[in-house]
Amino acid sequence: MSAIGVFDSGVGGLTVLKALRDRWPGQDFIYLADTARLPYGSKSLDTIHHYADQNIRHLLKYGVSAVVVACNSASTAILEKPLQCEVPVINVVEPGAKRAVSTSSGGRIAVFGTRATVLSEAYPKAILKLKPASDVHQQACPLLVPLVEEGWFDDPITNLIVYRYVQGVARFQPDTLILGCTHYPALKASIQRAIGGHVNLVDSSQGVIDELENGLLKDRPPGTGGTIRILATDFSPRLRETIDLLLGGPGAVTVETVNIN
Repeated sequence: MSAIGVFDSGVGGLTVLKALRDRWPGQDFIYLADTARLPYGSKSLDTIHHYADQNIRHLLKYGVSAVVVACNSASTAILEKPLQCEVPVINVVEPGAKRAVSTSSGGRIAVFGTRATVLSEAYPKAILKLKPASDVHQQACPLLVPLVEEGWFDDPITNLIVYRYVQGVARFQPDTLILGCTHYPALKASIQRAIGGHVNLVDSSQGVIDELENGLLKDRPPGTGGTIRILATDFSPRLRETIDLLLGGPGAVTVETVNIN
């Protein structure tokens, strides 16, 4: 099977890519990090939609068999205004919502997200469509993406900011918290400490795996080998360090700079 394309505004989507690689180590992947236009979450949905369309069109040039939109802000934009594409396009919002509803014990679901994702109410819409009796509370966390891009996964400053955001949802007493940005799983340990072990954290990676297992990669054995090719619209030495951190150490991963305009 040809490579599966994955894209995000930066390196956060590598949390999804790592989960996919671990599940299908024999599968080839091409990851596009739109680092030149990071972050997406503070931009309008129209602008994000334009970026998402460009990213998908660029990945199609490599003959990918599907595209995983490993960015909640971009997923939100294409849910609002679907794209026409000749290969399957998998967003992270709907699988994440489905996962949260299935694991929530009491239907009290909180969402951490970028401003764009929170303002769109994509998660409440998806959750309430699946389970109308759910109670949903959202919290925008705009400072978390830059911290992950810096590689500050367990820094005292990061922990303080995480704690501040957690206070915004703690009074709601959720039983489940959706990490509604693919950067946020890199801070999972810090978030879990702040919110408490009794709250179930949900990221979209497992939901995306469920979608692929029931569709494109159904009955596909794990295999061995596989390649990861990383494309970035802007590159710095720090980017390479963060890539290695998120993928679990240096490996046979190529990184190249591309111009998608």
